Amino acid sequence: MSDTAISTASGLVDMVGALAEGTVTSRQLTEETLHRIAAAQPGLNAFRSVRADAALAEADAADRRLAAGERLPLLGVPLAVKDDMDVTGEPTSFGCPGAFAPKTADSEAVRRLRAAGAVIVGKTQTPELGQWPFTEGGAFGQTHNPWNRAYTPGGSSGGSAAAVAAGLVPAALGSDGAGSVRIPAAWTHLVGVKPQRGRISTWPEPESFHGLTVNGVLARTVADAALLLDAASGPHPEDLHRPAPIRAVEAARRTPRRLRIALSFGTAFTATPKSLDPEIRSAVERLAARLESLGHEVVPEDPRYGPIGLTFVPRATSGVRDWVARVPDPALLDPRTHEAVRTARVLGGLALRVSRRAEAVLGRRVGEIFGRFDVVLTPTTATPPLRIGALAGLGAMATDRAMIAACPYAWTWNVLGWPGVNVPAGLTADGLPMGAQLLGPAHSEPLLLGLAAQLEAAEDWSALRPPPHVSSN
Repeated sequence: MSDTAISTASGLVDMVGALAEGTVTSRQLTEETLHRIAAAQPGLNAFRSVRADAALAEADAADRRLAAGERLPLLGVPLAVKDDMDVTGEPTSFGCPGAFAPKTADSEAVRRLRAAGAVIVGKTQTPELGQWPFTEGGAFGQTHNPWNRAYTPGGSSGGSAAAVAAGLVPAALGSDGAGSVRIPAAWTHLVGVKPQRGRISTWPEPESFHGLTVNGVLARTVADAALLLDAASGPHPEDLHRPAPIRAVEAARRTPRRLRIALSFGTAFTATPKSLDPEIRSAVERLAARLESLGHEVVPEDPRYGPIGLTFVPRATSGVRDWVARVPDPALLDPRTHEAVRTARVLGGLALRVSRRAEAVLGRRVGEIFGRFDVVLTPTTATPPLRIGALAGLGAMATDRAMIAACPYAWTWNVLGWPGVNVPAGLTADGLPMGAQLLGPAHSEPLLLGLAAQLEAAEDWSALRPPPHVSSN
């Protein structure tokens, strides 16, 4: 900890305020951030690359702008982004091995962070092409959970989640193609926002993984998540999806009206076994009771998911195939990645086209519940965090079955493109984080953020932090 009043362990909103008031400098915060990253990297392995010299130069430039009276939403704040986003001068390896060329331009989301004044300190770890709910791989090793280093922080935005949960940065960008923001948020006690498709641009991809993957945010509080969401949001002129703007910060400050909330423990059909851990069921039921105490009506009800699972695999595997074509040496990739490519060759034609056309029908079917309810509350995952290496060495089918068993609740909303917010749901008896999802229809982020903020005020979850001896070693 630095001797300044505000450190990188502080929240994003507090940090922005302290920088604007001049009680801390961007140089001080960035130096402390780099020190924390270096100290934590051997134990947590949250970062794929660290931009030490570039970040310090950006911090000095931010301090000059602050001294001149300039104010921007994130001016001088050190932040991190997932290694599937382009940062000028850095490779985008997306968890893969091999020698990737440095990028010559920022992705649109990173460009918007810079336009808001952020200092980009580095790029965080992700499993190979973001395919799994653990952050491990031959290219970089294993990323560990700050709450217990024997466990994964989840995936695929596991590096961003570990970095935020450990207090290395106040918030970070991730991406979510099947729960990849919400799952690691649940397993590291964070707020994780999967916004509406197109809310945060995926450019230079007009859409990512055939519309499954969106960029999202991870933070310790709803206010911090909303601030980062506002700063990162906005379209590139060539994006395929361009939702109307929202004001996330304002929404997070707005107390919601009395809501009708569906409590759902049902999952979409996948033809694979899965069961809900009793501790997670109890944690979600406890949150449901909390919501009732806040004046909302909570009723057990499941969305009608229908055959939604049939539309996921063609889009996901075709996205993997698209990315593999850009990898410098595909021979170095995980055998499970090659199996996904083989599946895409079978399903990437007619099946892919049919899966996209089916989205509107599925949206009407699943969305029927929002004619009767405002929000759906579900577990984010079916199990607490997995142990490091639990899925290592498995074949493609065994990995898929294990992945679905642990994480059957999040991916359906990626098919539909609708928003969802993970909120912390407490700790297991072993001290491992659990999470719950607040799910809404299209463009419902303002409602979800307001409800999450109301729940946070009652739960005070941001006061709970990982043990320092675990997260910093």
